[in-house]
Amino acid sequence: MIRKIIHIDEEKCNGCGACASACQEGAIAMVDGKARLMRDDYCDGLGNCLPACPTGAITFVEREAAAYDEAAVEKHLKERAEKASVPSRPAHGGCPGMMARAIHRAENAPAAAADMPSQLSQWPVQIRLAPVNASYFDGAKLLIAADCTAYAYANFHQKFIRNHIVLVGCPKLDDVDYSDKLTEILRQNDIRSVTVVRMEVPCCGGLERAAKAALQQSGKFIPWNVVTISTDGRILEE
Repeated sequence: MIRKIIHIDEEKCNGCGACASACQEGAIAMVDGKARLMRDDYCDGLGNCLPACPTGAITFVEREAAAYDEAAVEKHLKERAEKASVPSRPAHGGCPGMMARAIHRAENAPAAAADMPSQLSQWPVQIRLAPVNASYFDGAKLLIAADCTAYAYANFHQKFIRNHIVLVGCPKLDDVDYSDKLTEILRQNDIRSVTVVRMEVPCCGGLERAAKAALQQSGKFIPWNVVTISTDGRILEE
């Protein structure tokens, strides 16, 4: 069958292994110091590896390839995990970010001030529900956030929502490519800047990738940056 699948340019690959770590299906492995797609049927074509690659060595192509085989992926990940003596990914096929863990806080940790006012200035906020055109987009600083980030980062309203128009989503749960909707929002409105806030888990790569694609497809030069939040609520990169 002809389908979308990743292609790795070995000449551009620097052997950092970031793509292999980001691939939740275990489709990429490091061979002789280079990233390699091990089997076509392990690649789901979602491209979580793309934003992880620092050299642009990974792209999408459409070619003859075996269909994605979730059962084969589950077996592959289970075998790999057993060899490494670490837990495999959940049986329902969720991403590594779905692995349950407890986050322990010190009992005397300072609490946020009570009754802090919301900084949200528009509605709706879900990408799928938001209009393409709205007066509040004119001259806006746009925040595109993974919906988990507001729960993980305690000061989210003051740090990120304040003075921004907010769009939130989860590509894993929505099972949709946001890039077309975001492209039209950027293209049809006077957006001053774009901030993407994502979680550290690989699933969030889809949101960052959609934002990047939208920025490219909009035909505009808009300043942008990406902020990564850890599952225990720290800013890892900004």
